[in-house]
Amino acid sequence: KFYRAAQSEGIKPIIGVDVRLSDGLDTTSRLVLLCQNDTGYRNLTRLISKSYTKGQLKGIPYLQRDWLKGATDGLIALSGGREGDIGQALLAGHPDLVRQRLASWLALFPQRFYLEVQRTGRTNEEEYLHAAVELALATDTPVVATNDVCFLQPEDFQAHEVRVCIHEGHTLTDSRRPRHYSPQQYLRSPQE
Repeated sequence: KFYRAAQSEGIKPIIGVDVRLSDGLDTTSRLVLLCQNDTGYRNLTRLISKSYTKGQLKGIPYLQRDWLKGATDGLIALSGGREGDIGQALLAGHPDLVRQRLASWLALFPQRFYLEVQRTGRTNEEEYLHAAVELALATDTPVVATNDVCFLQPEDFQAHEVRVCIHEGHTLTDSRRPRHYSPQQYLRSPQE
């Protein structure tokens, strides 16, 4: 219904999901999967269903990396930025691991894998951005800029922080609480 309603208003909906990946060990990362066509939509729904039925860890659904083999037709993948496995390896200074992971993603998503960059003022974002652009230039891998939107307007940041504190069991005044979000994660205007 949502897809058809958007189309009837002249809006091209993009169907996708920001997933958490597990490699079967203790490491996790992010990946964005976008549907390119009906085949991609069907592959995505199967993968997401499997993450909920077979991949939950502490109530959070995770995709296992090996589930992607044979299930990527019609899907476009974005690297997950600094929280993706390539981003984590770039920030940790492991160039061999970066190349290995990039090769793996390019094999799973031929002509459909993009290095994702963001500029929202969060920790290590600028370091990652420069390293990712350098990697993209060296390997001829396309780059896409995203915004990781969490709230609609800049003034909604404080309410978002309250929700995060409630969810994580912290108080706003706790100086030691993790700060995962920034005021720049609002829905930007087309001009911005």
